[in-house]
Amino acid sequence: MTGFACEGAAALVGGKTLLQPTDLRLVPGRVTAILGPNGAGKSTLLALLSGERRPSRGRVLLDGQDLAGMAPAALALRRAVMAQEAPVAFDFLAREVVELGRYPHRLRPSADEAGIVAQAMRDTGVAHLADRVFNSLSGGEKARVHLARALAQGGRWLLLDEPTAALDLAHQHQALQLLRRLAHAQGLGVVLVLHDLNLALRYADGAVLLADAALQAAGPVREVLTPERVLAVWGVQCSAAAAGDGMLQYLFG
Repeated sequence: MTGFACEGAAALVGGKTLLQPTDLRLVPGRVTAILGPNGAGKSTLLALLSGERRPSRGRVLLDGQDLAGMAPAALALRRAVMAQEAPVAFDFLAREVVELGRYPHRLRPSADEAGIVAQAMRDTGVAHLADRVFNSLSGGEKARVHLARALAQGGRWLLLDEPTAALDLAHQHQALQLLRRLAHAQGLGVVLVLHDLNLALRYADGAVLLADAALQAAGPVREVLTPERVLAVWGVQCSAAAAGDGMLQYLFG
């Protein structure tokens, strides 16, 4: 079985349910958006998929193997993670932060370690920041450097928690265009938490919709994000319209 599978995976902390038992299948070569209101369980689900949180019930599998039985070092070779916040305590250069993504490969490095880092920085538009101190960068620049770090890490899966939150409009589209291209051209599995429904409609292949810590729907993004579900989950009226390039978008209000 290829890809991620949640089998009744749930998360409970101190008697509070962060995510109710969830069954889910995700395959590589696609962009999947995890959507839902604040507190719906989006980041919790991503943490279960990444192995950073163990399920209180059920299990999470990667290519048929239970994450609970995988060593962190082995898992780091198969998936990269970009968290919502990833502060850097020391005065690393931006290039050095991206190089941290190569740490899991230190025992069997590529013949072109420097080239991998440089390519990731070019792809995310931060090559010109290579020699800047990371903590001197803007929030959006830091986010793009962390995206470059995750890309440099490699593996078959990229798990991103609100990767566009700190980005301006142009860089949001550039980042998601890049991720979609990598998914479709290289077979990368991209799973990302998003809040912007129109970005999900434009760039995601599939969607996972959560509300009240429970899975509401999963499948092709246009089948999941119907106006009826948007109203039921967010309490917001919307109508479908065609964008200038023919893509579907929602008008709210």
